[in-house]
Amino acid sequence: MKKMKSEALELCSLATEGTQEFAAAVHAAPHTELRASKVFDVRFSEVDLMRVVWHGSYMLYFEDARELFGQKYDLSYQGYIDHGYYAPIVEMNFQYKRPIRYGMRPRIDIIYRPAPSAKIVFDYEIRDPEDERLFASGHSVQVFMDLQYQMVWENPPFYLEWKRRWGVDFGM
Repeated sequence: MKKMKSEALELCSLATEGTQEFAAAVHAAPHTELRASKVFDVRFSEVDLMRVVWHGSYMLYFEDARELFGQKYDLSYQGYIDHGYYAPIVEMNFQYKRPIRYGMRPRIDIIYRPAPSAKIVFDYEIRDPEDERLFASGHSVQVFMDLQYQMVWENPPFYLEWKRRWGVDFGM
């Protein structure tokens, strides 16, 4: 525990200095959880007659979260294509806990869930940033296809390297 605290303090110190050592330390440090978060506005076009977020809008919120994650951790849709792959969603689910209404400003959290297989797994939570109450949760799974639309069963080399860089490679 003391070692983890010491490493965290060192990273914080490097971050405040804005050094290249910080970037290298972040990339070298083992990460147990990769996540990104964003507070967003509920727009009128996203709600139904009752001024409650329409169920189809949740997929768009999750998509926005995946794009945010990709920007933060260098795992973007364009990057997949640049490496010769697509990453279609093959599984997605949502669980509604409480209604989100027009005018609210919820926060979406996306959490990467490491898997040894050739897939990208995310969990999502939409919360009230003031009291942390859960509005909705979800889960998605993406697989890899080559540019000829053939399923790829092995982790693509760029994805293996990405997993190693962020410390989520299961020792591969």
